[in-house]
Amino acid sequence: MTAAQNRFLRGQAHGLKPLLQIGGKGVTDAVVAELDEVLEHHELVKVKVAAEDRETRDAMIEQLAQRSGAALVQRIGHTATLYRPSKDKRQIVLPRA
Repeated sequence: MTAAQNRFLRGQAHGLKPLLQIGGKGVTDAVVAELDEVLEHHELVKVKVAAEDRETRDAMIEQLAQRSGAALVQRIGHTATLYRPSKDKRQIVLPRA
């Protein structure tokens, strides 16, 4: 993803509320399945991670992105924004460059 596309997605995500929250159990198969469903429907989602330790939070966000095949758009505090284009009906059209 280019810097311009990332900037565009950050702008799109600005008004979104977190649709998923990761708790103490961490990144489970159920969480990944739910994230897949939400990404397929919305393409751009915010996820709130409830880990106190910054390194743990970063690891959980990285694991979420890898397991779901999504791109990490941004991370602010406990909230990460993930993007993955829908397989069936794409709603977000990224700028070319």
